[in-house]
Amino acid sequence: MRRVTLFVNGSPRNGKVVAVYGTLSDLLSVASSKLGIKATSVYNGKGGLIDDIALIRDDDVLFVCEGEPFIDPQTDVRSHEELTGSHTDWLTLNVGGRYFTTTRSTLVNKEPDSMLAHMFKDKDAWGNKQDHRGAFLIDRSPEYFEPILNYLRHGQLIVNDGINLLGRYYLQCMFLILSILVFKQLSQQNSQPAEDHSPISRKEFVRFLLATPTKSELRCQGLNFSGADLSRLDLRYINFKMANLSRCNLAHANLCCANLERADLSGSVLDCANLQGVKMLCSNAEGASLKGCNFEDPSGLKANLEGANLKGVDMEGSQMTGINLRVATLKNAKLKNCNLRGATLAGTDLENCDLSGCDLQEANLRGSNVKGAIFEEMLTPLHMSQSVR
Repeated sequence: MRRVTLFVNGSPRNGKVVAVYGTLSDLLSVASSKLGIKATSVYNGKGGLIDDIALIRDDDVLFVCEGEPFIDPQTDVRSHEELTGSHTDWLTLNVGGRYFTTTRSTLVNKEPDSMLAHMFKDKDAWGNKQDHRGAFLIDRSPEYFEPILNYLRHGQLIVNDGINLLGRYYLQCMFLILSILVFKQLSQQNSQPAEDHSPISRKEFVRFLLATPTKSELRCQGLNFSGADLSRLDLRYINFKMANLSRCNLAHANLCCANLERADLSGSVLDCANLQGVKMLCSNAEGASLKGCNFEDPSGLKANLEGANLKGVDMEGSQMTGINLRVATLKNAKLKNCNLRGATLAGTDLENCDLSGCDLQEANLRGSNVKGAIFEEMLTPLHMSQSVR
């Protein structure tokens, strides 16, 4: 009984030893089962097509294909590499069903600390899976992988039109190609004048929001949103510390637990916004409109506006139970019909502030400046103990 060793066309690995019996069709059937392919023809090691089973000898090495031409396994090149330690051998990558042919040195030398370099630096170190053609399998999008491979080839990052930059960015992070990330940042900086601080548009910001979990803090510290329309957006838990939000439209936005410390909100519109648990310490909201806002959190989490500049703001009809406005500036502000129960207004500048119809029960007004303030139609009487040091 004869036996032969079968390999997939072009690959000298993962061979199967089988017995030869019956006809050539029987051998192809066995090859299909053993190698997991649809075998249609058999070649010997020199590329000769075998069309008769009688031509097969005992211990022959045969290559089975699915109809494609014979592919030389390049045993001489591989043997040379093993002797010299060279990493310039050619290999094929199957990325999401698309084939890329490159050299091992391309994947290793340019970014030696990247994941791709670790995958292919030492042969079989990662146990990389291969398909029936011997190509290494990578389960990622080929559209995003192609710019990375071209960067490793010639050091330039070129992206075709229509490629989603966010998807390409995540793939770069996955493969830890740090130079690309640095290049990306530098290219963005170089594409604008040194003093260009163009504000972020609503469209750009919404993209980031969609890619971020609801309760995950989105870092927007120090960013420029000047004049942007951010109305009716879910902006919970976002870090806007020291951000420029001047003249922004934030009407009906949900800013629950957002951090607006030292942010510039001058001239912005926040009418009917949800500001439960918001942090606005030392923020500048001069001339802003906050009519009908809700600062009151049923769970007891209090909004903190300590030291904020609220000169001339219109906060008429806002719910501000327990709010912290200590040493804030509310000169010439309109707080008509506001709920300020239990509010901390100690040391607050309320000069010429309109507090008509407000509920100031248990509010702390000690040390506050109430010169020229209007206290008409108060819902609850104002006790001296609330305003005496």
